[in-house]
Amino acid sequence: MTTDLALRTRRFALDTIRFCSSLPRRAEFQVIGRQLLRSATSVGANYRAAKRARSRADFIAKLAIVEEEADESVYWMELLSDIGSVPKPELERLLDETRQLVAIFVASRKTAKRGQ
Repeated sequence: MTTDLALRTRRFALDTIRFCSSLPRRAEFQVIGRQLLRSATSVGANYRAAKRARSRADFIAKLAIVEEEADESVYWMELLSDIGSVPKPELERLLDETRQLVAIFVASRKTAKRGQ
């Protein structure tokens, strides 16, 4: 499961990088695209850090960061959807994946907290 989630967050980052490179070159898309790139790529990086946590409390704190970054990615994607002029099917697929990741990390954090 852990390895699967690590691979899933990595694939999510790569898919988001590819998606952002397809955005129109207008300023508003480039600004939002940069924000989305930062938050989406940090999901996997912070999950990787969480797996190396030194304690349960550290793990929970790092998972909270992962959750925040994934949720921020949802925000930027929703904004892109509202603006329009983006590849809709790919955006919808990424948005669904991001929401699933948020739900996974919320549940994981709650489970870890219960074990404290």
